[in-house]
Amino acid sequence: MHPAVLIRETKNGLSFDIHVNPHASRAGISGISEGMLKLKVTAPPVEGAANEACIDLLAKKLKLRKSQMKISAGAKGRKKTILVSEISKTDLERKIHRLDTGHSS
Repeated sequence: MHPAVLIRETKNGLSFDIHVNPHASRAGISGISEGMLKLKVTAPPVEGAANEACIDLLAKKLKLRKSQMKISAGAKGRKKTILVSEISKTDLERKIHRLDTGHSS
């Protein structure tokens, strides 16, 4: 069974948690662990640069508009909550499932 990202329905849209590794040599999605999507970004964790890089990466990988996503919690930490609007839970689950890199850590 594949590990799954836990997607929660909120009054403002859908939310899920990510774990971010800033200062990585390459940006990308490194898998799913403990219900969270694991991201690597090359940006340093200063002045919101890593947060912006997370949204950029997720928008590109999930084929969503950046305006559909925002960090709703954890902006200062490695664990962040992403809020996504204008998408059904089924569609978001499908998009995240397609990201699955085939290996988890």
